[in-house]
Amino acid sequence: MKLNDADVEGLTGKSFRIIINNGKAGILQSQLWKELDLTSRDGSRVAIRLEKRSLIKREKILENGRWTYKLFAVKLPVGTQTIEEAPCLTCPVEHMCSVDAHYSPNSCNLIENWILVSFDSATQQEEQHQKHPVQEIVPEHHDDPIRSNVNEAELLVTESKS
Repeated sequence: MKLNDADVEGLTGKSFRIIINNGKAGILQSQLWKELDLTSRDGSRVAIRLEKRSLIKREKILENGRWTYKLFAVKLPVGTQTIEEAPCLTCPVEHMCSVDAHYSPNSCNLIENWILVSFDSATQQEEQHQKHPVQEIVPEHHDDPIRSNVNEAELLVTESKS
């Protein structure tokens, strides 16, 4: 069954969501075809359409002795996990905090510690991703180092501002 332009257009959004869900690891074009139950011709049309719109990049790779394309989203959506863990959301002095006040984000130990821990966590995840690029890295929520460090930082802020 040959797809018309309207069908290809409808598959474009669905394809893009699948590519985004595969994150930085990307997805083989042939794998995408299988997920969407498409022929290689129709799958290529969808991928080329996404590439022409600058939504994805197609990278030619050798997979199991055959040339194929790996599809990557040009821009991935930003996760909200780090922002949700920002210390400002639960800070007891947030209502008194401003750049020129006694409590300031410029000198806040909570923010400083949160940034350092978030950066360390992101760096570790990137290193792990480079070692095992196909595996999805899912942060564990139990024994969360950010939350335990924030509690320590809250004590430091309280002590330094009293």
